[in-house]
Amino acid sequence: MSNKTIQIKQEHDHHHHDGERACMSRRSFLLAGASLVTLAAVGGVPATALAAPVHALKKEYTRVKIGTVSALQKGKPIEFAYPYPDVQNILVKLGTEAGGGVGPAKDIVAFNQQCTHMGGPMQGTYKDAYQALGPCPLHLTTFDLTRHGMVISGHATETLPQIVLEVQGNDIYAVGVMGLIYGYAANTARRS
Repeated sequence: MSNKTIQIKQEHDHHHHDGERACMSRRSFLLAGASLVTLAAVGGVPATALAAPVHALKKEYTRVKIGTVSALQKGKPIEFAYPYPDVQNILVKLGTEAGGGVGPAKDIVAFNQQCTHMGGPMQGTYKDAYQALGPCPLHLTTFDLTRHGMVISGHATETLPQIVLEVQGNDIYAVGVMGLIYGYAANTARRS
């Protein structure tokens, strides 16, 4: 046997004359394809539309006086019923500025006392050291009252409904609810 070298003439040159590849590599093709699929899934939404603010579900109700600023003590919640007689809430002065807070220090907030997971009763579970409501006796969900009732831990996936407040002079008024109260279809109908 002889060792002959056979020259194979390349008919298609995959390189430009400056040394770059003329066609896409497999990796480039997959990355470009994934990018196009992602853009199609998002609908080609411009970045400014993605950054648009999201507004919470808010229902306005009859304005009802629920307390006074001077009567509130830090960390001592006051219970009240709103917007219906069977819907129990707490009004509390947190001592720290809070989302949706009113008053001179924006630290007075009010929240519904039913867990959003399965409607567990949360009366008497306010923890002043953490400014939290909970844990729920059913599945231990705890809510942060400084951040619009956001879930800290537990099974709930929805924030705690926040009672919208207004202050006029020394008086505190409930004027609406942000979020869906457990057991109500749209906070407009009685429990089913």
